[in-house]
Amino acid sequence: MTDVAVGTDRTGIDRDEDSAAPAHGQLVTVRNRPWVVTEVTRSAVSSENPARTAAASAPHLVSLVSVEDDARDEELRVVWELEQGAVVHQQYELPSPATGIDAPARLDAFLDAVRWGAIASADKTALQAPFRSGAEIQDYQLAPVVRALSMPRTNLLIADDVGLGKTIEAGLVMQELMLRHRARTMLIVCPSGLTLQWQDEMRDKFGLDFRIVNSALLRELRRSRGPHAANPWMHYPRLIVSVDWLKRDRPMRMLREVLPHLPEYPRAFDLLVVDEVHTCAPSGTGRYAVDSQRTKAIRALAPHCEHRLFLSATPHNGFLESFTALLELLDDHRFARGVKPSDEQLRRVMVRRLKSELPKTWDGRARFPDRVPHALEVRYEDEARAAYGKLSAYARSRREAGDTGAARTASDFVTTLLKKRFLSSPKAFAETIDVHLATMTKGPAAEQAPSEKVLRPLIERVEETAESDEDHAEAAERALTAVRQASHTLTSAEHTRLKELSVWARTATKRPDAKFVALRGWLDAIVCENGPAGDWEPDRVIVFTEYRDTQRWLFDRLIAAGYPADRIAQLYGGQKPEEREHIKTVFQEDPSLSPVRILLATDAASEGINLQAHCHRLLHWEIPWNPNRLEQRNGRIDRHGQRADQVDVFHFVPEGWQGFTATDDDAPDSRHTNGTLEDELHFLAVAARKTEQIREDLGSAGEIIAAQVEQKMLGRRSDWTTADAEISRRSGQAALKTDRDLARELEKLVGELAGSRDTLHLTPETVERVVRTGLGLAHRKDLTEIPDPAGGDSPARYFRLPELPGAWAHARNDGLRHPLTGRERPVVFDERDARRRTDVVLLHLGHRLVQMCLRLLRAELWSGGQEAKLSRVTARVVPGDLLRTPAVVAHGRVVVSGRGGTRLHEEIITAGGAITGGKLESARQDELDAWLAAASEELPAADVTDRLTALWQPQLKDKLSRALGTRARARFKSVEKLLATRCDEEVEGVRKVLAELERSIRDRLADHGYWEQGSLFDIDDERR
Repeated sequence: MTDVAVGTDRTGIDRDEDSAAPAHGQLVTVRNRPWVVTEVTRSAVSSENPARTAAASAPHLVSLVSVEDDARDEELRVVWELEQGAVVHQQYELPSPATGIDAPARLDAFLDAVRWGAIASADKTALQAPFRSGAEIQDYQLAPVVRALSMPRTNLLIADDVGLGKTIEAGLVMQELMLRHRARTMLIVCPSGLTLQWQDEMRDKFGLDFRIVNSALLRELRRSRGPHAANPWMHYPRLIVSVDWLKRDRPMRMLREVLPHLPEYPRAFDLLVVDEVHTCAPSGTGRYAVDSQRTKAIRALAPHCEHRLFLSATPHNGFLESFTALLELLDDHRFARGVKPSDEQLRRVMVRRLKSELPKTWDGRARFPDRVPHALEVRYEDEARAAYGKLSAYARSRREAGDTGAARTASDFVTTLLKKRFLSSPKAFAETIDVHLATMTKGPAAEQAPSEKVLRPLIERVEETAESDEDHAEAAERALTAVRQASHTLTSAEHTRLKELSVWARTATKRPDAKFVALRGWLDAIVCENGPAGDWEPDRVIVFTEYRDTQRWLFDRLIAAGYPADRIAQLYGGQKPEEREHIKTVFQEDPSLSPVRILLATDAASEGINLQAHCHRLLHWEIPWNPNRLEQRNGRIDRHGQRADQVDVFHFVPEGWQGFTATDDDAPDSRHTNGTLEDELHFLAVAARKTEQIREDLGSAGEIIAAQVEQKMLGRRSDWTTADAEISRRSGQAALKTDRDLARELEKLVGELAGSRDTLHLTPETVERVVRTGLGLAHRKDLTEIPDPAGGDSPARYFRLPELPGAWAHARNDGLRHPLTGRERPVVFDERDARRRTDVVLLHLGHRLVQMCLRLLRAELWSGGQEAKLSRVTARVVPGDLLRTPAVVAHGRVVVSGRGGTRLHEEIITAGGAITGGKLESARQDELDAWLAAASEELPAADVTDRLTALWQPQLKDKLSRALGTRARARFKSVEKLLATRCDEEVEGVRKVLAELERSIRDRLADHGYWEQGSLFDIDDERR
């Protein structure tokens, strides 16, 4: 096999006869590494010594780009005549059989290694990323990567349903773009609780190493590189950052130091990934949505990123202004803020599938389990009902006293905060009521009352810090202090009610609690039928709560009730990262490995975290007022990888609850007195029921439910009549639905994947052969086959890895030990053998050990002499009468590079023919393919290989080299034509995008009905 490099701006390999310097496009070895030449500049002055000028040629400045897979796009500039040991590799130079004959299996491993490193960028259908992943890839997860390859610039919104595996889909896109040399520098922006999970999943499932940018990294850089080189955006090609850390002043200042004043080519980052991007949409409602700090951070970053990948199950919050602002961040050439996009425009940039839309598997089974809501009825004590009545009376009194917009905003904030905390737990309510009472009685009101503009950020901060004790207490005190300044002083009756509520809350934290009694009955029936002191079942449950105060109160109550501490785990915001990751790992592993059965989680665990492996029951301690949050919680167990046939979701409801089915919604009104504790809890349960029914349209209609809940809690609404009409209208106009034949689309994706697998010759057996060959060449060691570690009689093959030294040891040990037991696990090569198992490790193409074996074999392309571990020549027998005389086939790698050395296309080609009368007779490509497919692993007799070796130099070598060169030039012309066609298509596509944007903007400007009110709602209805 040989290597052929071709530059698109120069064909052929003609060289200056006067110079030993290489030509553009040639392969060279410099400083013991392989490079491709991108530019050769000859000096105008050959020497500063006139006496030597006549005898010396002018020096050459040679620009090089690495062709190693682990150093893509690395550049080097050298003065050729000064480089010691530099070697120019002649095009089409073939190895000689005189140096030896390799075993067929070894050469096959070498060819596979080269083949898997050659990316056919001109071919948009051949995929490699799915085979370099350690994840269990579903057919529907291929759609985003196929769509990404069809786009000249990948600007993609993955809006799949919660739990469909958007992280895996994003990883596939990232890896495919990297393999095709379209993306090297990458930045992932995500919620703070997901940074470690993104880092682990990219490393373990895709072999991609990312650094997390945070304060710890800044300190590390300052120590290691000095204060002037401590900018983290400059040092690493792949980064992960929390959106809330990014939006701070210091990180944004350091980012602006790296970014140019105006976007320029090449972009500062090749790829930007924003997870849970709906959290970065402008806040507020209608056409007056205001950019949040998160929005501003993404808006500053996005223009400097060539490709953009946004992830969110609920990107559309129901408001046109907010949604189009998000789309503009994704692709400002296609979308404009405030301009409604067409269905066709959305279809081109968005991938959205719902669980209910996915076709069933071949045996008729649903891909995801049914989700069933259940009710836990609670009979509340008279003291709790009376306390809630006092709270409602206090809220009405404060609302009626508000005579300004700021005063009413302050009153509404206090009402919603106190009611949320009351419905959560006596402990949470006690903490807040005491702060409110203290701030309202601290002193006289301020002379200058704060405006609504001042109040809003303080109120939003309280919501953001709900899961952190210290931050929430501080934010609540600041907001409640501002409320005092914007409100009238307390009346005597109001002050009395607050004091009575404070006393009730403090005593209620120590008295029996009706919800806790119901919780115990539910828990014991599932995890410990004979009580917490008896035997425990292997089942697990999750209890979600909004507040850390409530979580801690629940934990203390369970401990006091006799539940062992080692049976309970907690996840919350502000938790130490290592503790958080350990708990997530414990909960995902087999229950036999850990005693944990109960997980108490705040909403820090409600976005993006996987908890489904051994849990299918979830209880909402309180029903969130926002349906999106409710759906995010449910998505922790109702997701890809859930093994149960049914996911059970439980809610506390008051006595007299009708049920959670659609027929129960015919009579949504409560039988309880309006405004009482049971009435408002019933209203929340109806909201949860409606959320289940409109899951498909949650983005557009969910905000209606949230608004209804808020209006009810503020005492302004008592039924669902107008809301149901509005939900029906919006459900019929689903903002993110697209009509398509998903079954046919998935069938096509599976076909493309199978075609890629065949083209690459990729099977578990070929990967195993590469690893065994690599280990044998590097260390003369081999895998050891062992029985199934689970003790079954599976036909799968399991192996132990040998001990290895140095860097090989690091690659070997990467993820080899079990995260809980610490024991080394066996390895497998077939993805099917690793499904739903954590006691084995899958060696896929992206695994570090496999990558080291591949690099070792690919390096043989440029090795020679004593350094070579392979001869790159083999001989094999073709059984039957397919060949009447021996034949010779040469393999070559064609590398097509553009300006600057960018690799545009790589592929493996073959050329050869049969030997007749001692001469080579060229064969057609289909004949060569048939010979290679039929060839066995058997070596021919020694006298045959000796005779072929004797014919090599005088008769075969030159003609075979010419045949390979002819084939390479033919493929180059074909690829060049294909690339030119793609260029024309992409240019035309950009023209159409800009024309559509212009037309949309003109239509919007001409829309005279823009300012008309079109809804019965009192909230702004300029949505969708």
